[in-house]
Amino acid sequence: MTRMTGNSVQLPFWRQHAISDLTDEQWESLCDGCGKCCLHKLQDEDSGDVFYTRVACDLLDTKSGRCSDYSHRFERVSDCMDVRHMQPEQMAWLPATCAYRLIAEGEDLPDWHHLVSGRPGLVHKATCSVRGRTKRESEVDMNDLEAHVIHWVDS
Repeated sequence: MTRMTGNSVQLPFWRQHAISDLTDEQWESLCDGCGKCCLHKLQDEDSGDVFYTRVACDLLDTKSGRCSDYSHRFERVSDCMDVRHMQPEQMAWLPATCAYRLIAEGEDLPDWHHLVSGRPGLVHKATCSVRGRTKRESEVDMNDLEAHVIHWVDS
């Protein structure tokens, strides 16, 4: 996506700057609200492959795909990961459609992303969100996460 301003073409901010140079406002605007980062994941110790489960953090608002207590998430969830402070190579556990991962890997945002389309709800219509596809961690036996592995077509 490019913007024409007068006789010049202006690239969107995510194409102009390294992910580490984004302002807080730019960083936050990249989140598409898919909610996949709030899912419990398992990693194969031998291959390093990451497997998503349908088990979501209890703070995930599954209707919006956003954290219900975003500003206090690190105090309330001991293993909540701070994506903002990850190095690009540490973002491999994020879904393939995640804007943070895409930008860190030098890719562009998908057409359905709200910063491209102008339509925040398209993440759900593109079936790239967890809305309606999860269980809360308080509802499952956390010692049996393997039973809840899900293979996302779009992950």
